[in-house]
Amino acid sequence: MVGVVWQAPSVTNSAARLVAGDSFVAARCGWLADVVTGEVRPDVTVVFDGDRVADVAAGDAPTPDGAVLDLTGCVVTPGLIDLHTHLTGEVESGSYGDILMESEADAALLGVRNARRTIDAGFTTVRDVGAFRAFSDVSLRNAINKGWVTGPRMHCAGAYITCSGGGGEVTGFSADVCVPDAMRFGVADSVDEVRRAVRLIKSHGADLIKVIATGAVLAPGTNPGAPEFTEDEIKAAVDEASNYGTFVAAHAHGAEGIKRATRAGVRSVEHGSFADDEALALMAERGTYLVADVWAGDWMEEEGTKSNWAADTMKKIVDSTETQRDAFRRALAHGVKIGFGTDSGIYPHGMNIHQLPKHVELGMSPMAALRSATLWASECLGNDEVGVLEPGRFADLTAVEVSSDIDGRSTSVDEVLGDLSRFVTDMRHVVKGGVLAR
Repeated sequence: MVGVVWQAPSVTNSAARLVAGDSFVAARCGWLADVVTGEVRPDVTVVFDGDRVADVAAGDAPTPDGAVLDLTGCVVTPGLIDLHTHLTGEVESGSYGDILMESEADAALLGVRNARRTIDAGFTTVRDVGAFRAFSDVSLRNAINKGWVTGPRMHCAGAYITCSGGGGEVTGFSADVCVPDAMRFGVADSVDEVRRAVRLIKSHGADLIKVIATGAVLAPGTNPGAPEFTEDEIKAAVDEASNYGTFVAAHAHGAEGIKRATRAGVRSVEHGSFADDEALALMAERGTYLVADVWAGDWMEEEGTKSNWAADTMKKIVDSTETQRDAFRRALAHGVKIGFGTDSGIYPHGMNIHQLPKHVELGMSPMAALRSATLWASECLGNDEVGVLEPGRFADLTAVEVSSDIDGRSTSVDEVLGDLSRFVTDMRHVVKGGVLAR
């Protein structure tokens, strides 16, 4: 991807009369992408009951009194889900040093901006998998839920569980530099310390647990391929999380770290850059989701080259980008469950949507790619209120313009959805809970 920069989404002339915050009783859709059946259905009306879906009906169905959103020139999907975001952070220079240049107030205000950009990009739900400033993501989630700011529904990890000097630490500084305690909240170096960290993180309002099972690409002094926790330590996190009715997402690039995390029972493996076939077969057997940020490498290679990022960082980026994509293709062949996650914050927030057509490029069908960001992502979250447009679930949707050349009666999935690149260029509206977000 060459020359890509974030820019505010454009608004078509037909949408000029609409204002974010407008509420609706229904949406008339040119097509509905049904992620349960795998079909594209023309001429569908989605009826709302407050913030929920009341009915999904064929044709020009009766609606309650109130405003109806005209999406007859669009294909409508459930609101999209990104399973790997960092809304209160940005590491766009390839260095964790950026984080120490910001205050807690800066992180909060960045989060407000990033939440707005994320929902504008079509994502009405995210799984925020850790913040260097512990629980800044939880505060943002709470502000969104209270209606103070606009943003997606957030499932938050709160902080990273990482070993000393590991991939979730703020590393790369002199030994006499004091990193704030809030940036080391989840540091743990034994089974008992891992259990204690899980308990503390949950007590501060986290929805899930994030374990850093291997080194990280952007963490100086760590090796992404090297495991950093034992299987027993990861299992301690999984067991303790289950006591709270939640699960563990494991950052894991290297094959051994992936195997340890999978055997320990994590819900998802994040990245999976150096997964071998044994690791992928194990993930398929255990039902472990792969959440791989397969587009971010394009941005990092371009930006890192242009901005002269550290040579060690650039080597790790180059070494992991294509191996990750190869692992993704092989994961599909093994039947591994795929969840959509982009690692937003590594690149500017709001560009998440660029990854959707990348899934197609790497071998998924357009409908499968869409399912990874809706139905399958909701299953990974364990949230049966999002991801599908059906009665009782949240009235969250995205609407993407369809070419005027397509027959309005077409039911061809490939024709209507295309390669999903129009989700990048032609998104018209985003609705969260029956209210226009974009």
